[in-house]
Amino acid sequence: MLSTLTELPPGLLEAAPTELYRILAGPTLIHLPGQRREPVLVSVLLHGNEDTGLRAAQTVLERYAQRTLPRALSLFIGNIAAARVGVRRLDDQPDYNRVWPGSDQPHTPEHDMMARVVDEMRGRNVFASVDIHNNSGLNPHYACVSRLDPRALQLCTLFSRTAVHFDRPLGVQVTAFNDLCPALTLECGRPGAAGSAEHAADFIEGCLHLSEFPLHAPHPQDLDLYRSVATVKVPEDVTFSFGEDGVDLQLVPELDHMNFRELVPHTFWGRVRSGCARPLDVIDTAGNSAFERYFAVSKGELRLARTAMPAMLTLDERAIRQDCLCYLMERLLLPPLG
Repeated sequence: MLSTLTELPPGLLEAAPTELYRILAGPTLIHLPGQRREPVLVSVLLHGNEDTGLRAAQTVLERYAQRTLPRALSLFIGNIAAARVGVRRLDDQPDYNRVWPGSDQPHTPEHDMMARVVDEMRGRNVFASVDIHNNSGLNPHYACVSRLDPRALQLCTLFSRTAVHFDRPLGVQVTAFNDLCPALTLECGRPGAAGSAEHAADFIEGCLHLSEFPLHAPHPQDLDLYRSVATVKVPEDVTFSFGEDGVDLQLVPELDHMNFRELVPHTFWGRVRSGCARPLDVIDTAGNSAFERYFAVSKGELRLARTAMPAMLTLDERAIRQDCLCYLMERLLLPPLG
């Protein structure tokens, strides 16, 4: 399933995501040399409708078309089949960012493919792992880490002053590389947003210029750090909409405007039809149900039960069904520098 190349195939730098299938046979790992041998791994299109990573990688490679890269670059181009039709994943596919080593999903050939990517990068003594994504809601650019590694946190500050630490979901690229190198995910707002590809490209180029990582955490004034405390999903048997009648859960149409805002208890999220006992599944970082901890339903109204900050709220119903409604976060303080 995985193809490995040691040079750029013709046409890759100009190709749109929908055209990649004409150039690449499927998921492809491309190893490119640089002045420093230990490579930065950049993964793009793990979700086929998130194009900023591809455009950022193309931008960096165009900048160095006539020059040697300052550090080796390994570019993993993921779900080409989904990119062809502009969707997150095809209906018969697993999520490409839930099948890395450590996944709790049923085993598929894609699990073996991601394990092979990790093995190849281990053999090359990978310097850093970067996974570039978009999201479908109104979110700022931010970085995600699953380990409070000072080196990874320093990388976060090169991209944004906002970072999120998470334990779930499992089977993502970040957790698969934690033991090998600093690893993070970049969240670059909505696909096609002005300046997103250039921002991600500047970050990639900055990583390629690094010779080493500072071993101390960033100054607390340089990074706003949050911890993801729960994942919020709409149960499969619950119908929902944003403002339309006749469903189990009628969410407010402006829900995605709540992203990265610290919401107070009793904040209104929507209306719940009589007879719908649990309109949302809320799973904490230990994998336990936590609906009553974060939400309450009274007189048919769904309200927040405690202070929390959501991220990745979206109005995209397909994305909600394939992934989640949002994540809930709380502020996490960096230790003072001593």
